[in-house]
Amino acid sequence: MVKLSAVVALLGCCCLHGVASGTPPHAAFVPGASTKSLGNRLAKAPQARREQTIMQLSARRSRSMRPLPYPVRFAVLGGGSFGLALASVLGKKSIPVTILVRKEEVAEHINLHHRHPTYLSDIALAPSIRATVHPEEALRDASFIIHAVPVQYSRKFLEDIAPHVPKNTPIISTSKGIETGTLCMMQDILLETLGPNRETAYLSGPSFAREIALGLVTAVVAASESEALANEICDIMGCNYFRVFTSTDVVGVEVGGAVKNVIAIAAGMCEGLGLGTNAMAALVTRGCNEMQRLALSLGARPSTLTGLSGVGDTFGTCFGPLSRNRNLGVRLGKGERLENILGSSTEVAEGHATAFSLVQLIEKTNRAYRRELEFPIIYGVKEILEGKRTPAEGLRDLMAMPVRVEMWNL
Repeated sequence: MVKLSAVVALLGCCCLHGVASGTPPHAAFVPGASTKSLGNRLAKAPQARREQTIMQLSARRSRSMRPLPYPVRFAVLGGGSFGLALASVLGKKSIPVTILVRKEEVAEHINLHHRHPTYLSDIALAPSIRATVHPEEALRDASFIIHAVPVQYSRKFLEDIAPHVPKNTPIISTSKGIETGTLCMMQDILLETLGPNRETAYLSGPSFAREIALGLVTAVVAASESEALANEICDIMGCNYFRVFTSTDVVGVEVGGAVKNVIAIAAGMCEGLGLGTNAMAALVTRGCNEMQRLALSLGARPSTLTGLSGVGDTFGTCFGPLSRNRNLGVRLGKGERLENILGSSTEVAEGHATAFSLVQLIEKTNRAYRRELEFPIIYGVKEILEGKRTPAEGLRDLMAMPVRVEMWNL
């Protein structure tokens, strides 16, 4: 007889580790059934079904905890904080990683001292991690390529290195945003610059680079139209503190990753104005509603926006002190000039450019009569960033909007 404690422990392990096959860890849940006592449900089930349930739970243990069945090598494009953090995850698994950086002195410093001279400079990198300024050296024999370059710089960067990118090597993008002018997200940029038959995946979720590099528990989602590729990323990149779930909803994951940065700027302004937790919570909730409305109009699945890449990433970015977009909003709310804020930052707050692109995308894809009433937070952030109103005026206008039903059919 299998002890209940062992089953519960295993179920807890499954919920933490995720499911590489793409099946949610809660798939055994039956709507309408009591969740108060797993023991009661197992005890009442026929013996054959009970044994099957236990076997299913046992089979769910994450494959990412097993040794890799074949050697892999990663190339990381971009030597910023997030690229370094993911390299650190792989390095701790003794996976060879080559980081492509812009400056020779940065590459030399990483190779000599095993740490970046500027970003996450207090965190040592594993011996299996090295850096180079030469694309052909970084990309040669790479099994996977992680793209960690900001969206607004990605097209030119990818066009420059395209001749050196192996044709059959999958690309994993971590960039979140919408390209100014073209309104393209990373899937379109990658396929237009590297070829239409390229396998791609998109990593998103509440994941601050410093916390990942420090080995703090983080859960993300890898979205790909190829379920096999998403599963493979789960297998290879996952470990006991970096959990990778899977999805095939690329649109939902990309839209969530872009919109949450704009919501975070608004949340930061709320904090900078000293408006309190109630106001911030209300604003973030309404912002998530705008995110879902836009994503669904572009073909996303509703469940994706309530997952790690939607609500999860939004909460982390809006309330986390490490968020660049939130901090930009805080400083705006306290009265600093936008140009001074942008000039003093060493890393890109993607939400600044994304706010303008989002409004253009909404104008292009949504047919509502008054779109600024359907997306007041996105429109409001854009107008504040272009200097048409102050953060205080933006909040005043938001509070003056007509009160309607909280949630309506999307």
